[in-house]
Amino acid sequence: MSTERYVRIIAGTVLLIGLALGTWVHPLWFLLPAFVGLNLIQSAFTGFCPPEMILKKFGVKTEGELALEKEKRSCGARE
Repeated sequence: MSTERYVRIIAGTVLLIGLALGTWVHPLWFLLPAFVGLNLIQSAFTGFCPPEMILKKFGVKTEGELALEKEKRSCGARE
């Protein structure tokens, strides 16, 4: 799986957790999904995404890197 997919999974999970906590624990928890949404918007405009940077440090590859690896494997199979 790529960093982009992991970021979507993390954002969706944190968003749902924030909504649940805001509903059943305390309304201030609704700030968590708002923060996630603002970070997603900011990331779309700037390309800066802290979770993606952390995932890259753990060795998770981007969609582009995975596509290049797949292309190299398919080219190597033809030879």
